[in-house]
Amino acid sequence: MLTTARSITVGNVAVGGGAPVSVQSMCNTDTRDVAATLEQIRRLDEAGCEIIRCAVPDQEAAEALGAIKKECPMPLIADIHFDHKLALASVEAGVDALRINPGNIGERWKVQEVVSACADRGIPIRIGVNAGSLEKRILEKYGHPTAEALVESAIDNIRILEELSFDQIKVSLKASDVRRTIDAYRLLSSKVDYPLHVGVTEAGTTWSGTIKSAIGIGALLADGIGDTLRVSLTGDPVEEVRVGWEILKSLDLRDRGPVFISCPTCGRCQIDLIDVAEEVERRLHNLPKKISIAVMGCVVNGPGEAREADLGLAGGRGEGIIFRKGELVRRVPQAQMVEALIEEAQAIIEETE
Repeated sequence: MLTTARSITVGNVAVGGGAPVSVQSMCNTDTRDVAATLEQIRRLDEAGCEIIRCAVPDQEAAEALGAIKKECPMPLIADIHFDHKLALASVEAGVDALRINPGNIGERWKVQEVVSACADRGIPIRIGVNAGSLEKRILEKYGHPTAEALVESAIDNIRILEELSFDQIKVSLKASDVRRTIDAYRLLSSKVDYPLHVGVTEAGTTWSGTIKSAIGIGALLADGIGDTLRVSLTGDPVEEVRVGWEILKSLDLRDRGPVFISCPTCGRCQIDLIDVAEEVERRLHNLPKKISIAVMGCVVNGPGEAREADLGLAGGRGEGIIFRKGELVRRVPQAQMVEALIEEAQAIIEETE
């Protein structure tokens, strides 16, 4: 990735400085419910989540972070608003990073206590600016949360930490509006060299939110802007991780799991390609290695795409031919297509181990 961002470390994950763009998510469980939170974290880990964040609404939640951290398989971030005591308790619980807005923590001495605790333990702080919670002064100045308003808030908060000689910082400035989010990150990246956590906040449900996130995050990453990402969806956070990885894979920024290729189908297709493609993706999306899998429906592009993929199916009249690494290996009826592709995919994985 092209980047000029300085490097920080969140637990054992490097962020910035040319490190691979990492994929984050946030638990939507009650943090005080340690068992439920850890169960969700384990599912997120299986999906490829590399950094996880938990909300800390009260002291009980902050104390629960200690038990969560002991079994958490990835770096753990505490999400704090307003109460500096919750930030201090989270640091004491052993979290790997904080997400705060220094401007809403309160008096300077409170911010200084949090910064001092983080500096002592080598814990970075993410300044998380959100269009829905800008400072009153900035809203009055700009009228509404423009890209310039988001950037001014970020720089003001960065200055607070810099004045306390703290530079282990990453920054996010998110809006639900895609264009505004892109403009804000582009503007901030021209002004600071801190690593950037990118995302479109409150993007929506899995369907609409995936589209908005792919456009917003994808546009930034294609410009070389962004060092870690979170896709914000209303639903199971595992889907956030899956979408994040697909965005990175589509830009050749990270390799994890299969790349699926399938045709949109047309009147030439003579097999039930949609069901075959969906079932293959469902059963193989968690493969541990990157392989390309093409599921094609007719003779126009099918054989070409199937030959070029690591594993490919080209459909015909009620049957299909399967290619592995460009070689035709099987001819199977439609009823056997899915199982045949699963078998061949597993064989490819075994050959590369």
